[in-house]
Amino acid sequence: MGLSLPEPKGHQRDVVFLNARGHCVVLGTAGSGKTTMAVHRAHYLATAPGIGGRTLLVTFNKALVTYLRGMSTAPSNLQIETYHTFARGYLAHRNKASVRICKSKKQLVDRALAETRERQPSRTVLQRPLDFFLDELHWMVGHGIVDQQTYVESRTRRVGRGKPLQQPDREVVFELYERYVQLRAEVGYQYDFDNMASAALATLQVDPTERHYRHVVVDEGQDFTPEMIRSLAAAIPNDGSLIFFGDYAQQIYGSRMSWRSLGLRVPSVVEFAHNYRNSRQVAHLAQAISDMPHFKDDVDLVQPTGSTADGPKPTILETESKDEQLVQAARNAMALGADRQVAILMRTREHEGELRAALDRSRVPVRRLHRDLAHWTNAPGVFYGTYSAAKGFEFDSVILPFCDGDELPKPSEVEAHGLDEANAREARQLYVAITRARTDLIMLHSSKLTNLLPHEMSDSYVRVSP
Repeated sequence: MGLSLPEPKGHQRDVVFLNARGHCVVLGTAGSGKTTMAVHRAHYLATAPGIGGRTLLVTFNKALVTYLRGMSTAPSNLQIETYHTFARGYLAHRNKASVRICKSKKQLVDRALAETRERQPSRTVLQRPLDFFLDELHWMVGHGIVDQQTYVESRTRRVGRGKPLQQPDREVVFELYERYVQLRAEVGYQYDFDNMASAALATLQVDPTERHYRHVVVDEGQDFTPEMIRSLAAAIPNDGSLIFFGDYAQQIYGSRMSWRSLGLRVPSVVEFAHNYRNSRQVAHLAQAISDMPHFKDDVDLVQPTGSTADGPKPTILETESKDEQLVQAARNAMALGADRQVAILMRTREHEGELRAALDRSRVPVRRLHRDLAHWTNAPGVFYGTYSAAKGFEFDSVILPFCDGDELPKPSEVEAHGLDEANAREARQLYVAITRARTDLIMLHSSKLTNLLPHEMSDSYVRVSP
């Protein structure tokens, strides 16, 4: 069964026909129809007489590209792909050479860290876990900060509650970064998934040739690094347009950067607050999570105005063990999946094999949300994957095992960034998972319930014990 592109509602129609020149930013709460607007806008820009032209609809992960392509038949002038596919293709075209991407960054950074620790055994900052340095390097390169003076002296820091690194510690971290770049070159790679955006931007800035795309539409823009946005802004001609759709409540951490610093000249931001997806009960819980202290920050959050659909209260199901959580999650999914789409979402892929085994006797189709998802359908069935893999999707029912305090926030996030920042990041991940549900939401735990859920708001959910 194929998909049909939903018609835009109310003021959503206005976005489709906005000015086809310059930059525009559309921020919306979860369920406000950003993806629907993005696809309609891309179709319009690809086909409108006089102002239309080759259009790129770009998003962050491959599974979402499959979903977007399945929503409707794209006109010949419309290309739908991930950012990295765009950047890789552009660099290969301009450099007249294939672009090989290093996929062993974690191992190389780990080696660079070990060598730096050996050279400077007394430096306390080097005792932090590998995940901290992977995140710091991602932040540096994603913001285009790859020279020592700028990084060491920079006052621009990522959003979060972690203490900023002191200048001497930044010097050490930059030394580690430089060693990683050397190691990457030694194994024959110029690019990794982080620095492709800066390479594309630098090439576009000196590229005198006609731009391939007249219009760019960015979906799920909150997941793009600043350098990605800058490169996309540089990829359009003077008479073209770039429109950014995003929801900063779904961002793992904000950028604390102005739109101008991202390369965008935005006269005003368009906001969409009405939730068309979630039932009132699901939306109420999501709002309660976003109102908690660890969720607050100074990024651009659009406060939802509520939804009109009605549904059951979310259910919190307590089981005797974590193994039993998977059994119950599979059992509920198979029962619901006979006539609707159900997603079982987990924070990590650690238990996917066990879950798949529990779903093996299912009589309904079972599909994994992952980058190699070949096609999308609106037929009933069960999907499973991580919170991150589900971004941009929606399901009739969502089941969330492992909502335990020792699972959320993820322990590795706490170790790398401290409890406060881990809570800020992980609350956004949980928000994403919860807002995938149209009507039914089931959360499971077998020990103390995570503090990322509002314990005091007993009217937000129904508790069920064994």
